[in-house]
Amino acid sequence: MRFGLFGAAQAQRNQGPDVDSAAGFNDYIEYLIEAEALGYHSSFIVEHHFTGFGQVSATLNLLSWIGAKTTTLRLGTAVLVLPWHNPVLLAEQAATVDLLSGGRLDFGIGKGYRHNEFVGFRIPMDEAEARFSESIDIITKSWTSNERFSFHGQYWQYDDIIVEPPTAQKPHPPFWQGAGSQGSIRKVAARGHNLLLDQFASLSETMNRFNTYKAAMLANGFGFDPSQVGVARAFFVADTAEEKAAAIERRMTAQRRLHAVSQTPDNDNKASIMAFSDTREANEEATLFGTPDEIGRKLEWLQSQGVEYILLNGGGTSRTNLRRFAKEIMPHFAAENPARTVAAE
Repeated sequence: MRFGLFGAAQAQRNQGPDVDSAAGFNDYIEYLIEAEALGYHSSFIVEHHFTGFGQVSATLNLLSWIGAKTTTLRLGTAVLVLPWHNPVLLAEQAATVDLLSGGRLDFGIGKGYRHNEFVGFRIPMDEAEARFSESIDIITKSWTSNERFSFHGQYWQYDDIIVEPPTAQKPHPPFWQGAGSQGSIRKVAARGHNLLLDQFASLSETMNRFNTYKAAMLANGFGFDPSQVGVARAFFVADTAEEKAAAIERRMTAQRRLHAVSQTPDNDNKASIMAFSDTREANEEATLFGTPDEIGRKLEWLQSQGVEYILLNGGGTSRTNLRRFAKEIMPHFAAENPARTVAAE
């Protein structure tokens, strides 16, 4: 089994002379440097905007700094929301990170689901699917074309361009798509991209999504490797039931806040990630919270179902949590073979 990290630094806007907004970012970077030394495989970092309580907005900028401070850690985005970005500029920026890091970028992308972010950018949420699909085509073309090209789409038009620099990974960095609905997962597989599954869905629903993707990949002739699916789970290593319960309450408080900024005014956000994001089930059954034995049993079950890649969200930068998981749990699930990168053709 392979273990990576999933999450974000937190740095609020300065509110006075004693507030250092860089502290949260620097702490997160040091957290990831230690994670690499402990044997974690990757770090996937979110993109979010306009919350007011501090989340990563310039994901590739942060990954550039992390890449300079590490040597083997895979550098993932989970996810860059394509409808908000000029795809050619994004392709250039991502290629730069991949080149400078020696080919360590995992390019995670998504359509977005938070209503407040689409409102802030003045982009209609009902355009997300079409913008997303068009952007994938442009980015793929940008990375694979060695000749100048033009593109005239519904949202973006370019004339006589060639994208520089080239990526280190060939034909390009692996695409990872965040998806939850059956239709969206099948679209991921139709492109042969890797899949990111969110941390909120129940174990049974997670496996339903995992198996939908597996069947669709095989049906599309791509073959299937379980390392092509990253399953995100929140984790907290506890010694007592009381510690576990307190951690769950902290998580539920945070999730209610995030759910509130994501929901539409009519309470009708149909994004799959919203279905579980503020439920008790998502904060108890779906998490890896508990003693090492409790966590181990859940991981054993996931592994028995075919899951081999877990992305852990610690809800912060607790070194104790990071170290305990690495030393008390990870050795029981050590891969027999060296980890390898799965690149999408």
